[in-house]
Amino acid sequence: MTIPDPQRPRSGSDILRIALRRNVGAMARGTVLMGLYQAGETAFPIALGLIVEHTMRDRGPGALVLSIAALAVIITTVSLSWRFGMRILQKANTTEAHRWRVRVADCGLQPVAGDAGVRSGEVLTIATEDADQTADIIEVVPLLISSLVAVLVAAVALGLADPGLGLLVIVGTVTILSVLSVMSRRIGCSTREQQARVARAGAKVADLITGLRPLHGFGGNHAAFRSYRKVSAEAKHQAVTVAGVNGVYAGTAAALNAALAVAVTLTAGGLAFDGRITLGELVMAVGLAQFIMEPLRMFSDMPKYVMTARASAERMALVLTAPPVAVPGARRPAADGGLEVDGIRHGALHGLTFRVPAGAFVAIAAYQPRAAVDLADVLAVRVPPRAYEGTVRLGGQELAGLSVEAVREHLLVNPYDAEIFAGTLRTNIDPSGRSRTVPEAVEASVLTDVVALHREGLDHAVRDRGANLSGGQRQRLSLARALAADTDVLVLHDPTTAVDAVTEQLIARNIARLRRGRTTLVITSSPALLDAADRVLVLDDGRITAEDTHRNLLATDRDYCRAVAR
Repeated sequence: MTIPDPQRPRSGSDILRIALRRNVGAMARGTVLMGLYQAGETAFPIALGLIVEHTMRDRGPGALVLSIAALAVIITTVSLSWRFGMRILQKANTTEAHRWRVRVADCGLQPVAGDAGVRSGEVLTIATEDADQTADIIEVVPLLISSLVAVLVAAVALGLADPGLGLLVIVGTVTILSVLSVMSRRIGCSTREQQARVARAGAKVADLITGLRPLHGFGGNHAAFRSYRKVSAEAKHQAVTVAGVNGVYAGTAAALNAALAVAVTLTAGGLAFDGRITLGELVMAVGLAQFIMEPLRMFSDMPKYVMTARASAERMALVLTAPPVAVPGARRPAADGGLEVDGIRHGALHGLTFRVPAGAFVAIAAYQPRAAVDLADVLAVRVPPRAYEGTVRLGGQELAGLSVEAVREHLLVNPYDAEIFAGTLRTNIDPSGRSRTVPEAVEASVLTDVVALHREGLDHAVRDRGANLSGGQRQRLSLARALAADTDVLVLHDPTTAVDAVTEQLIARNIARLRRGRTTLVITSSPALLDAADRVLVLDDGRITAEDTHRNLLATDRDYCRAVAR
C-alpha cells in the first residue's frame, strides 16, 4: 500500500499551505517582532499626545526627562524589532524559495519527468521567478497581521479619545480593503498571463541559443529572431498592462489612505474646536492620522502580493503535479552485466535487436543519423519505456523495472551535444568532485593540450556553454567528463565529430585502452573508432544488417565502405 506524501502538493493552494505550515515558527517570531514594531510606531504619536497633556500640567525638568526617556524606549523598540523581525522573515523567505526551486528543478531533471505541457525555458522561469514570488507569502502574512495590529491600536486609542474617531478608522479600513480586494483579482489574472508570456519568451530564447549555430548554417537565424521578437513583444505588452493595473491599484490605495487620514484629522480638529477632546488628544489624533497611512499602505498592498504568490504557486503546480511519463521501478542491475536491446520499435528504429556483452567494446555504424539519435534517446531514458515497443536490458534487468538512481549509476549515455557549464575545466570533468580517474580521462580525451595551454591548468575558467572554447575543445571536455564517470556501461554518441583525424586516432586508441574490461558502446561513423572496436554493428533502416570487425566489413561490404571511408 502506498502512503500519500503529505508534502506533495496538488494545487497552487496546497503549495502555499505547505510553505506556511513549514515556516510556522519563523512566521510566529517574525509576527511578534513586526507587531511590536507597528505597536511602537503607533505608540509614538500616542506618547506625544500624553506628553503634551502632562507638560501642560507639570512643566518641570523631571517631566521633560521622563518624556525623553519614554520616546527613547519607543524608538529603540521600533528599530530593533524591525531589524530582527525582517531578518527572521527574509531568511525564511529565501530558504523556502530555495526549497521550491530545488523541487521544481528535480522534477524537470528527471529522465521520466512528468508531461507538464511546459518547455525547458519555462521550467527555468518557474524554478526562479515563480519560486521567489511564491515564497513571498512567508513575509506577507506576518506583515498583514502586524499592520492589522497597528490599525487596531490606533482605532482603540482614538476610540478612547472619542468613539466616533475609532469607528471612523475601522469603517474606513474595511471600505479600503473591500475596494482593493476587488482590484487585486484583476492583478492576479494579469500577473498569471504575464508570467506565462515571459516563460514562453524564456523558452524561445533558450531554444534560439541552443540552435544558433545550425540556424546560421542554413540562414534560418533571421526567421528565428523574428519569432523571438514576436513573443518578446507580447511579453512586453503584457508587462506594460500589468504595470498599468498595478499603478491604478497603488494610486487608488494611496488616495483612499490619504482620504481616511484627512477625514480623521478634520474630525479630530472639529472635536477639539468644540472642546470635546483635549489638546493632547488632538496632537495624538493628528499624529495617528499621519502614521496610520503606512500600515494602511502595507495592509492594502497585501492582497496584491497574495494574488501574485497564488498565481506563481499555480504555475509551479503545473510542474510538481504533472503525472510522470513513466514510473521507475525499484530493482538494480547486476554490476557490469552488459547491455541488450531486443526488438525496439521507435521513430527510425524498426525492430532493432543487438547485444553488447559485459566488458566488450562495440561500435554501431548508423547509416541514418535519425536512427542514431533515436537509439541514444531510448538508452538515455529520454523516451519512457511505454512509448516504444521492445525491451532494453541493463545487467540482465529490464530498464523499465530499474530505479532512476540505478540506471544513472550503471549506465551513462553521453550525447554528441552535451552541455558545458560555467565553472572550470575540473568542475566540468568531475562535477561531483569524487572521480578518481580525472587525469586518465583528460589524457584519453586528448584534453591535455587545453590544460597545458593555460597557467591555471584544470582550474582554468570555462564560460557558460563553453563560450571561450572551440567546438573540438568542448567535445573533448564532454568526452573527458563521460570517461571520468567510469560507469559500468558507457554509451558515446559521435564523440569525435569536431576533432581532426590525428586527434581522432589518438582518442579512439585511448578509449579502447581506458575502457578495457568495461562495457562500451559507441554510435559513430568515425573509421578510427570503428577500427578500435572489438566488433561493428551496421544499423541500416532501423535494424542491424551486418556484424563483423571494421576491416572485414571494409573488405566485404561495399555500402559500408562508402558510408564510413574518408
